[in-house]
Amino acid sequence: MTADAPAARRPRSAATLAVLGLLALAVFAGFVALGTWQLQRRVWKLDLIARVERRLHAAPVEPPPPAAWPQVSRDADEYRRVRLRGVFADDRETLVQAVTAKGAGFWVMTPLKTDRGFTVLVNRGFVPPERRDPAARAAGRPAGPATVEGLLRISEPKGGFLRRNAPAEGRWYSRDVAAIAAARGLGETAPYFVDADAAPNPGGWPLGGLTVTAFPNSHLVYALTWFALAAMTAAGAGAVFLAEARLRKAVADRRPACSDAADAPPPGGRAGKDGHALGR
Repeated sequence: MTADAPAARRPRSAATLAVLGLLALAVFAGFVALGTWQLQRRVWKLDLIARVERRLHAAPVEPPPPAAWPQVSRDADEYRRVRLRGVFADDRETLVQAVTAKGAGFWVMTPLKTDRGFTVLVNRGFVPPERRDPAARAAGRPAGPATVEGLLRISEPKGGFLRRNAPAEGRWYSRDVAAIAAARGLGETAPYFVDADAAPNPGGWPLGGLTVTAFPNSHLVYALTWFALAAMTAAGAGAVFLAEARLRKAVADRRPACSDAADAPPPGGRAGKDGHALGR
């Protein structure tokens, strides 16, 4: 080796290798956990899709009466087709901000006093900002008894993402049934609401039938991505430790050669009795 040649890299210490190993193990375990979670989400999503499909194609039924309200749940009842009959209280409608396939605007949440004596909030559909004033859609406010078919939905308490409902100010970001009922003084109100179907309203507004019933299912792709990252982490850690093992072996192999070179006599010299080189 010449004087200006770079020195060979020394092996990492055992402590450094231990830290690297623990970090790699933690990252690997994290990726595997995320992949497993995505597989569990996939099972849940497939069950949701199958459940919604069954309910969408079933015949409409009467909405749950007050005696059944404590048992109403997302798993057992959401997206069930229902049919209601009663009279709308249009003077107590509530506009909830919405973003739909038709653009940004509002859901028109109107109480329906059913012929069975209790009140259900009905999401009659979407209106754009220029139709938020009831006078701009007066034809769509029926007088007298009405029949509504739609999908039972579960209340959305508190508000939207990063935005809380402000009942006192008339700002609503979610369809919070209990809060809307309290703000409008509706009395005994079902703990769910109903999304009206696409049956046209006079004048064309509100526009019903915009309930999202198609759910993306990319969880398998996400799971494979996390598992691939886990495999890459394991392969990278294995490569590092294999290179370290080879380096340690190379260093160990060089030590005897260096010792023999130190004991060899210099050119033109001779070995002493004890085997060490002597000068001329």
